[in-house]
Amino acid sequence: MSTDTVAYESSSPPRWEVTLRRVILVIARLGLAYLFFTQLWWKAPPTFGCPADFSFTTATEESGRLRLQRTSGLCDWMGIEQVYSTQPRPLLVANLDNSGDPEISINIAPLARLNGILLETVFMPTIRFSGWLLWLAEAAIFVTLLLGLFSRLGGLIAVLVSGQLLIGLSGIPNPFEWEWSYNTIFLLALLMFAFAPGRVFGIDAWLRPRLLAAREGGNRFAGWLLWLT
Repeated sequence: MSTDTVAYESSSPPRWEVTLRRVILVIARLGLAYLFFTQLWWKAPPTFGCPADFSFTTATEESGRLRLQRTSGLCDWMGIEQVYSTQPRPLLVANLDNSGDPEISINIAPLARLNGILLETVFMPTIRFSGWLLWLAEAAIFVTLLLGLFSRLGGLIAVLVSGQLLIGLSGIPNPFEWEWSYNTIFLLALLMFAFAPGRVFGIDAWLRPRLLAAREGGNRFAGWLLWLT
């Protein structure tokens, strides 16, 4: 390797490249924040868009196919996840000849079933309470990423929420949910968690030096808060 190559690889990236990275990170942060903002209103509390009796979507099997009896709001989509938790669930599907066979995929049926059990035993029986937790989680993603405040925490919550949706809904046939809608949200959430984007044009950029100073002064709580920014 030549001396010029070593010097180039060890030097800082050009200013335009640094600026480009920062701008794209801010755009991605605000884009994911707005995505979760748009999803707050169809399941707004206190009813979460559910029927008055908080009934959930169910299904019957006719001629080997599932026929959904749908309700509305969060009760509708929780019910749909539970229905499909017992069905075959391929993920990362690639049809190599555009006809469905041969096909590359990963079977996530065990994860989908665990998700269904969690819904059946925890979230659905307590929908009047757990609905608040789910709604506040998505509201927290919106606020933290919009303001760039504790943005790594916002990214972590987005990873958990989008990961659950990916397992519960990606690739189901009726209603058809294109799996890469959920896969992409999950991947974007991972990036937000990894890069803590509030450090660029966010409140975290102002907050971190103060937390660093507090940690150096012996404040252990400030050290924990640093991890979230």
